[in-house]
Amino acid sequence: MPGPALAAEHARALYDRDDAAATARVHETDKAWHALDFLLNRRGFPVDVVYGEADMPWPEGEDWGYGPPRILTADRVRAAADALENHTPDTLTEGVTPADLVVANIYPTVIWEGGEEADWVAAHWADLARYLRVAAREGDALLLWIS
Repeated sequence: MPGPALAAEHARALYDRDDAAATARVHETDKAWHALDFLLNRRGFPVDVVYGEADMPWPEGEDWGYGPPRILTADRVRAAADALENHTPDTLTEGVTPADLVVANIYPTVIWEGGEEADWVAAHWADLARYLRVAAREGDALLLWIS
C-alpha cells in the first residue's frame, strides 16, 4: 500500500478532474452518506462502505472535510460486493419513513422534516453498489471520506 502522502496526492488529483478516467475511479454519494450509513447498518450490512474500516495516518494539515479519509481494504471491498445480493436498493428503505430519519437525526434533516421519502438514497446505493462491484473485480481497496 502506498504511503499516506502518495495516496492523498493521487486521490486529490483524481477528485479534482472531470474526465472519464477520473470518473471511473471516484464515486460520490452527495448528501446521501448519512442516510446510507443509517439504512445499511439498520439492515445489517457487514462492511462500513460509508466511513471505511481502517485508519491510516495522514499528513498534518490535510483538510479532507469531516475528518481524515479511512481505508476499506481490498478484502473488505470484496466482502461488501459479496453481500450486495442480500442488500438490494429496493429493500434498503423498506419500512423507513421520513419521520424515522428525523428521529434518528439523519443528515440532511431538513429533507426528512419536509416529508421527502428516502427513495433517492436507494438510487445512490444502486450507484455505489455498481462501483463496489467494479472495485472488487479489479482487486482495489478504497479511500473514503466525507466532505
